[in-house]
Amino acid sequence: MTTPLSDLLATALAARGPLIEGLLAEQTDAYRLFHGTAEGLPGLTVDRYGPMLLAQTFHRPLDAAQLAELEAFYATALPGLPLIWNDRSAGNSRIANTLHPEQQALAHTPCEFSELGVRYRFQARHAGQDPWLFLDLRAARRRVMQEAGGKSLLNVFAYTCGVGVAAAKAGARHVVNVDFAESSLAVGKDNARLNELPIRVRFIKSDAFAALRQYAGIGQPKVVRGKRMPPFPELAAHRFDIVFLDPPRYARSPFGVVDLVNDYPALFKPALLATEEGGTLVCCNNVAQVERDAWLEQLERSARKAGRPLREVEWIAPEGDFPSVDGKPPLKVALLRV
Repeated sequence: MTTPLSDLLATALAARGPLIEGLLAEQTDAYRLFHGTAEGLPGLTVDRYGPMLLAQTFHRPLDAAQLAELEAFYATALPGLPLIWNDRSAGNSRIANTLHPEQQALAHTPCEFSELGVRYRFQARHAGQDPWLFLDLRAARRRVMQEAGGKSLLNVFAYTCGVGVAAAKAGARHVVNVDFAESSLAVGKDNARLNELPIRVRFIKSDAFAALRQYAGIGQPKVVRGKRMPPFPELAAHRFDIVFLDPPRYARSPFGVVDLVNDYPALFKPALLATEEGGTLVCCNNVAQVERDAWLEQLERSARKAGRPLREVEWIAPEGDFPSVDGKPPLKVALLRV
């Protein structure tokens, strides 16, 4: 017998009661309310982002009855928080469903939310597909804020610069965010403006490989195998106290290939060389099929070959609103003392 959706939602909300109470005390009003993979309906997620709820479907769309049940449950459980549904079950994960005009306007209206006292911009629908802040990375942002005081930080694949803004808010003395997408950096700049930051945060539009190689002192040639490379900002070699590396599963550019399954070291080595001796390198891998310990062995081998063996490893697990059935969450975050 199939459990009614409203029962699944109620069980998930009740399980999060103590966590949500603690998060609100920390000035956090953004968290996952329902994690379908572990809570009874794979492919459905429901997140709170401050004054709004965002439901997303990844395997199959909701039918009319399910959508009505979802909206009715949260209208009672969390009154006053409108819910927007983004169906991303198509092959390319692009949002496929249309909304009523009133909901459409609401989905494109910017609002704000707070995480650990840091303010962020949110919009349920925008030119991209993913929400502007990944909530499963909260534990990593929390850890970076604990580390950042008085230190320099390089945030690579920065997206909307959540890690960089959080570090600056926590007292970092120098923060650089690197991403190839101007639109993502624009949101990052908005996020910085929302907060009274004690420093001026830098935003660099660049391919990650080009930036990392230059910071690492390896250098980025302007011509490779007879081909002129696309323009990139010229950066001086520089080592950072903390480097945060959160790459996508796979991406290809003229500068290199990001491949979290087969070749994480291609990124790891220049990131390691851009990290101060005795510094901290935080590496993320969000591919479920990559086994945690095998990935760590790969990083350890790469560090030894680079002459910078790892001194200490700390795993940062997602917080309680991202439960895992087998204790092996897809997102793996390793804090490495190097």
